[in-house]
Amino acid sequence: MRLRVILQFVGFVVLLISLSMLLAVPFSLYYKDGTLGLFLACTGIGAAAGGLLILATRSKKTIVLNHREGMAIVTLSWVAACVTAALPFYLSGAIPSFTDCLFETMSGFTTTGASILEDIEALPKGLLFWRSLTHWLGGMGIILLSLAILPFLGVGGMQLYKAEVPGPTPDKLRPRIKDTALLLWTVYLLFTVLETILLYAGGMDFFNSLCHTFGTVATGGFSPKNASIGHYSSLYFHVVITVFMFLAGTNFALHYKLLQGSPGSYLRSSEFKYYLVLVLAVTGILTLSLWGSSGEEAGYSLRHGAFQAVTIVTTTGYVTADYEAWAPLAQVLLFICMFSGGMAGSTSGGIKTMRTLLLAKHNLRELKRLVHPRAVIPLKLDGRPVPESVLGGIWGFFLLFISLMVLAALILAALGMDFVTSFAAAIACIGNIGPGLGDVGPADNYAELPLAAKWTLTFCMLLGRLEIYTVIILLTPEFWRK
Repeated sequence: MRLRVILQFVGFVVLLISLSMLLAVPFSLYYKDGTLGLFLACTGIGAAAGGLLILATRSKKTIVLNHREGMAIVTLSWVAACVTAALPFYLSGAIPSFTDCLFETMSGFTTTGASILEDIEALPKGLLFWRSLTHWLGGMGIILLSLAILPFLGVGGMQLYKAEVPGPTPDKLRPRIKDTALLLWTVYLLFTVLETILLYAGGMDFFNSLCHTFGTVATGGFSPKNASIGHYSSLYFHVVITVFMFLAGTNFALHYKLLQGSPGSYLRSSEFKYYLVLVLAVTGILTLSLWGSSGEEAGYSLRHGAFQAVTIVTTTGYVTADYEAWAPLAQVLLFICMFSGGMAGSTSGGIKTMRTLLLAKHNLRELKRLVHPRAVIPLKLDGRPVPESVLGGIWGFFLLFISLMVLAALILAALGMDFVTSFAAAIACIGNIGPGLGDVGPADNYAELPLAAKWTLTFCMLLGRLEIYTVIILLTPEFWRK
């Protein structure tokens, strides 16, 4: 473990996040909200801190990372990025408590969408843009962005790529990690531009179009409106955002293959077909439940059923309706869907459909073995055998995910939160979903939670985004031993 190397990489990330704040300057100038000086000052502070860290740890030797250094760099870089991003909120006084500032930026970068803001629309436009931009930067990945634009990070970059990209087996689209990162960010940028144009063409102003696009393609859920997407009654907006949430929850490697002229890649993917069937099944059940229990029209039920199905499965967290007022069946189904998540290689959180699909296949294989004890039944995905080491890793991740969720719920309950709120808040944060049930439902937020609860959930958000192992491994003594 070379501390100098780790701190150098962290310094570059702090510098990158600080310079990203300048993107909020045009909105500060256009809306004349008085945040211009704030963003220039925060950029200067962050850039100075990052620059000094780089200069203090620079080396003329070529840096080749090992796997332990890669995991340490990713975790510490994410923490440093969130602390840096919290500066505008804290120094402006818009969010007086640093705990709340860090909670909000951790929620942004991890694309959780859980908020402590009770009146979102009261914030200056510059701060609202920066809040949404944290989604976009964190959605595809801070380290992945660094790999795409900083050539020297390509040496040993595979260790960083594996530690940040979600899924049991990260896709490598090109032999060089820098090229893979650049391709993924290109597709990401293309979706961003396309959705922004569609929302703007439908009558949404440019600022809100861009902010809602950031929250959609990153499956984040931060909206500049208090009522989230429910602020808009437009069917057009709901359909566009639903479609792009679904696309953002799809493996971006499949989108790249589509651009390469291979649209059949979607239907050749067992995980995509499982993901599609899951979304359609949840949509159908929610639609029938809403239609039958509330007496709403079929079109209305389908519209809101589909939106909530996609937003929860993809862990986006946007809302168009208060689903806590729906029938118990709908609420239980949505709670179960919080564990799922979208596809591996997407911007969504949760366990991921690849893991749940492989676990289902494994259980089916065990049932067959009970009938045919001597049979050799290989486990395959898309026609290729799945190594037992991968399956063991998936079981380990699943058990760790559930165990940490239960532990977080117990901590929240010990702090005085009720049963439903404790479990809903725990899964909503470790699954990077945002809204849950109870006191953190779609019509509420996390503002009134105890201080210790906010720190617990802030840690849960980081765990969920970096897929647990990358963070937890740093807490084991063996990791730091030579």
